Amino acid sequence: MKSQYVNSFYQATQDVFRLMLDINLERGELQVIEDMISSKDANVVLGVTGDLKGMILFGFPKKMTLEMVKIMSGMEMDRIDGFVSSALGEIANIIGGNALTTLAKSHYICDIVPPQIFIGEYKAVSMANEKALHLPLMTSIGEFEINLFLKEKE
Repeated sequence: MKSQYVNSFYQATQDVFRLMLDINLERGELQVIEDMISSKDANVVLGVTGDLKGMILFGFPKKMTLEMVKIMSGMEMDRIDGFVSSALGEIANIIGGNALTTLAKSHYICDIVPPQIFIGEYKAVSMANEKALHLPLMTSIGEFEINLFLKEKE
């Protein structure tokens, strides 16, 4: 997987967090993983189609998810409900759209599939023995992760 894929998603995430939440990100160590595993409380999967195909998995802990929605809406939430899930899906959608816009400048024409939100821990998304990149990110309100599985169309 090319570094420009990872960099486009990292930069898009950094921009969205700075603009929407007024929060800076710190990048952890990039790792290659076998399956897209998330042990987080709130997970968003974005499908990618076009010149690149695959998926992006965002994993957020509950406390951070609720704090993000509080910052955006001004409303104190105590659980991840439909409103919180929708807001989380929209953040991932904006990040995905921005990342693919950046990749379009390098002549990758792609679309994102509407986000799927999974609440509660789950273990893995199978990718038919393919590898993904795991990008941990740290903020002042918590740590989250982005797992990227993207391949160029053959």
